Amino acid sequence: MIDRRSVLTRLAAVGGLLLAPPRLLATTERRDRAIAELTGGAPVRDGRVTLTIPAIAENGLSVYTTVAVDSPMTPADHVRAIHILSEKNPIARLATFHLTPRSGIARVSTNIRLAASQQVTALAEMSDGSFWQDRRDVLVTLAACIDGG
Repeated sequence: MIDRRSVLTRLAAVGGLLLAPPRLLATTERRDRAIAELTGGAPVRDGRVTLTIPAIAENGLSVYTTVAVDSPMTPADHVRAIHILSEKNPIARLATFHLTPRSGIARVSTNIRLAASQQVTALAEMSDGSFWQDRRDVLVTLAACIDGG
């Protein structure tokens, strides 16, 4: 049930985004440039990565996120790194986790900040040099990062 306080909170969040200078909001180009830097221009395929994040985040200051990658985590076939990227935050690269075969499983969890409703990308770098991704859209009702920090 939506109450008056929820409506006012959402309106304030939208109003804050409309008043924020455009330079504070990242674009898909920043995210795509960050992916290109991480991959060195290598192709990125869908699959093997599962990004678990709420479809609706009540508070963008702390959004619980889990990334799991389908990998045996052996010396011959393992995940080297998992990256979480943002489409609209002031900084596109939210987090990077480095893994080795000794990690046992390719799964990480963290809380991230989201500046606005956007698409979040999880990118896995494999030991064979391939890259895999998963993307999810997240609706943020109370935004974070509006001040650029």
